Order: sequence, then structure tokens, then C-alpha cells
Amino acid sequence: MKITKYVITSPESDILPSDIAMKIYGSKYDVNVKETCFGVIISGEEEVIKPLVEEIRALDPSGIFIKERGFPPGDPRRCRGRRGGGARPGYYMIESEAKLLPLISKALAYQAEGEPEVSEAETKPAKKKPLDTKKLEEIIEDEFS
Repeated sequence: MKITKYVITSPESDILPSDIAMKIYGSKYDVNVKETCFGVIISGEEEVIKPLVEEIRALDPSGIFIKERGFPPGDPRRCRGRRGGGARPGYYMIESEAKLLPLISKALAYQAEGEPEVSEAETKPAKKKPLDTKKLEEIIEDEFS
């Protein structure tokens, strides 16, 4: 079965989309590759794509992300050239997701390094105590006297 994957690099990664494309071109894998501004689109047989994706991800485990894509590159249902130009459907979603990737990359890197997990108590702000009624009465009296 043919599948298509989007390989997206984090903006803070040292690996560029062109690096990934060159690795694929120089590999033994028979896949269709299209370089994009966020990464590469690879399309091919599922048994070929799975090991290829694992090799690519090993280049930067916390900075390379894999996303399913429903259509192969050049598919007339998604191709901008056949629709009259403009951004392809889904482009703006990938663009907004890409803005979060540096934060996700850092979290994955910390986890891989074995950084201590932050407890729930450390992430929640301390609860503020309600204002004492006598103090409230004093404030009101001072304000209106």
C-alpha cells in the first residue's frame, strides 16, 4: 500500500529540509521525494517508508517530526498548479504547528537527557487566600471616608 508522510524539521534544528532530501536521494530507498519549506514529503510503499522514516528521525530525534499526509505530491486534488495557485489546503495549519516545534523539541531533548520531571505542584501557582472580611471593610471605609 502506498503512503505519504510529511517530514517536518524544527526551525531550531541543525538539520535542513535539503539535508533530509539529500539523505533520501543517496539512500537505497525507492520513494518519491518533494522538498518543501518545512521539510520533505515522501511517498512510496509502506514497507519502504517505515524504515526510511526511522533513519531520518535518528538524525535528530527531538527536532524531526513525522506527519501523515493523505495525498501524494502532485495529486490533482491538492496541487496548487491545477487549482490556480495560492497556498495548498493545510499549509496554514502546518505553519502554525511549526511555530510550536521549538518548544516541543526542547521538551523532548530534556526528556531524552533524563532531566527530572516537574511535579504538578511545581507547575501550578500557589493558591491565593481570600481577602479577610475585616481587611475588606477597612479598605472600603478608607476609600469612602
